Amino acid sequence: MPQTVRANAKSLPGPDPVSGLRFAPLDFTRPAGSQIFDTLKAAILRMILPPGCFLSESEIASKFGASRTPVREAFMQLREAGLVTTLPSRGNFVTRLNREKILEARFLREAIEVANVCRLVEVGLPPSSQAALRKNLIDQGLAITQQDDLRFRLLDDRFHGLLAEATGYPRVAHVLEREKMLLDRLRALSLRDKGHQNRLLSEHRQILDAVLLQDQAAALAITKAHLSSILETLSSLAARHQDYFD
Repeated sequence: MPQTVRANAKSLPGPDPVSGLRFAPLDFTRPAGSQIFDTLKAAILRMILPPGCFLSESEIASKFGASRTPVREAFMQLREAGLVTTLPSRGNFVTRLNREKILEARFLREAIEVANVCRLVEVGLPPSSQAALRKNLIDQGLAITQQDDLRFRLLDDRFHGLLAEATGYPRVAHVLEREKMLLDRLRALSLRDKGHQNRLLSEHRQILDAVLLQDQAAALAITKAHLSSILETLSSLAARHQDYFD
């Protein structure tokens, strides 16, 4: 169902970030709407298209060399994902961050991640998962050294995905990904801080060590502390980026 809200002063179009973007050419052997959705979704989650940004159907269609029909299809998917808001008589805007939804998503993510580590402490990590997680941590360190924020965030996501997959429950990783998406834009802001990245990497190492030692108390304590970091940064980010929040 499209998300529609009343227009207010915050909803007025500001600078146009879309005008400076270049998108990869469409692969016309695949549905254009899905490709446009994937590209715009990534740009929104990485804060390249910031909260409150006006999205012009005609401008985006021109950027992709497509008609407006697949752009409308992409906008529909973005609305369903909660990433785009439709304002009556004004158009489509990147949805602003909402504190309550962020807190709810963090609560759900913690419940899933805590259950994950409890199961992994109980049943143990398969050797293949251990190797993949160790490689992931090495790559995280390299991403920090190379100041590659995007790669670090992808590796951060993959670390938690590997833990979820190791539980042996296929749907866990999918559910975790869905809830995590509500936090991704806030994380994109916070991960620009290198000190924060080093802290996350240290906590990832501690989580893996605790799981391998089958130390449930330590694994739970570190996981909860790790996931609480978003709460510590939420207030400061909301104060520094007021235009990004409802």
